[in-house]
Amino acid sequence: MCGIVGISSHDRCAPELYDSLVQLQHRGQDAAGILTSDEQFHVKRGMGLVQDIFEQRHMQRLKGSVGIAHTRYPTSGDRNTGEEVQPLWTSVPNGIAFAHNGNIVNYQELRQEVLGTRKRYLNTRSDSEMLMQLLADELMQELAQGSSSDISDEDFFQALVRASGTLFSMIKGAVSAVLLIQDRGLAAIRDPHGIRPLVYGVRTDSEGRQDHIFASEDTMFYTLGFTRVGDVLPGEVVFISTDKKVFRSRTARAAFTPCIFEYVYFARPDAMINSINVYRARLRMGENLGKQWLDAYPGLMPDVIIPAPQTSNTMALAMARVLGINYSEGLYKNPFIGRTFIMPDQAQRRQSVRFKLSPQELEIRGKDVLIVDDSIVRGTTSREIVSMLKEFGARKIYFASSCPPVVQPCRYGVDIPTTEELIASRLDQEGIRKHLGADLLIYLEISGLVEAVTRKGDHHIDTPCTACLGGRYIHEEVC
Repeated sequence: MCGIVGISSHDRCAPELYDSLVQLQHRGQDAAGILTSDEQFHVKRGMGLVQDIFEQRHMQRLKGSVGIAHTRYPTSGDRNTGEEVQPLWTSVPNGIAFAHNGNIVNYQELRQEVLGTRKRYLNTRSDSEMLMQLLADELMQELAQGSSSDISDEDFFQALVRASGTLFSMIKGAVSAVLLIQDRGLAAIRDPHGIRPLVYGVRTDSEGRQDHIFASEDTMFYTLGFTRVGDVLPGEVVFISTDKKVFRSRTARAAFTPCIFEYVYFARPDAMINSINVYRARLRMGENLGKQWLDAYPGLMPDVIIPAPQTSNTMALAMARVLGINYSEGLYKNPFIGRTFIMPDQAQRRQSVRFKLSPQELEIRGKDVLIVDDSIVRGTTSREIVSMLKEFGARKIYFASSCPPVVQPCRYGVDIPTTEELIASRLDQEGIRKHLGADLLIYLEISGLVEAVTRKGDHHIDTPCTACLGGRYIHEEVC
């Protein structure tokens, strides 16, 4: 899971790319980079948080009005090297810079295609670099002469569409990407299944000139003055030329199956992705979870509902309304500790839980407490929360997950690489309850989750991808 953004502006874009990465920091805390262009590419990349990587001196040399940026949460390649920090770039044809969110399942097969058949050099094990080189090679073949300087914007766009169509026909996996093509413009592409989000916005200045933005989420649009146009559609290529002409075309179509975990956990609540409001989807998850509780335990009512902050706050609030009981933020979250799910290893996750969360004793002692969490993946955070509440005197501890059990690894960009890491793949629900130390455990059913996500919005979703929850992998034959 990563955050990407591309901006085509009439002024220097580096400061706004930086601001955008700050707004996308929740999508990746491992590394980040910004690349801008005038007569040449200017780049700064580094490991760590956005605010720790970029200094004023770096921003001053990031010249140009067009650029792309990336904040990384690694799901392939080597997470410990700075060589794989994006954006990546290649010189042929034209000079192409690339930032990618997603994961390619048939990476090894395509890597051999790039190295053996295409004779393109790969400097890393990153699937993003492989994608960039594959697309660059296809585009070079479409342009025939290896240069696009002597053709029109329309002809260049059509070449890019054909190259992207060939790419889509070869890959099995998730691709949401932004590209900066030197002397041509900014482009965005999204795989035919639309697994990872990509949103498009525009901004009009006092002179009537338009600036353009593509991003994983629209969380920075309001701050930067952009208006949401909509999503880059599944299988679509959008191109903004250097003189700000807009070209759009859907080059491939398939079942629209966006990742459901975006709504459960990854996306910020104020985001609108795939024409669905994330906050409202989470309210509906809590509402459906409350109804499910009433059906299963009509005579059992906790004294208080407490969310495992922050993602589950919205779900817990809605569930409290359905049950008609008090909602309390009985766990205080230190805002300066990162999200434990996307920390690089299990030891860091375990250590960070108690640094991150502090129980409020007056909200807990002597009460029957219902904890609502967005999901239970490895069980580390959930078990520590139950342990802390016991230490602070809770009488009974019930645990509710707004997401069904996560039983399979994700192949499309969520860092759940092995079945062994998933507690629900090893234990049944009663076994998980005992492991957590809770008096009761309830999961939202898959039908309730899908209904919560798809109930509202002009989204045209066929069915969300629920592979990690036991559903069918989109590319079944390679998973």
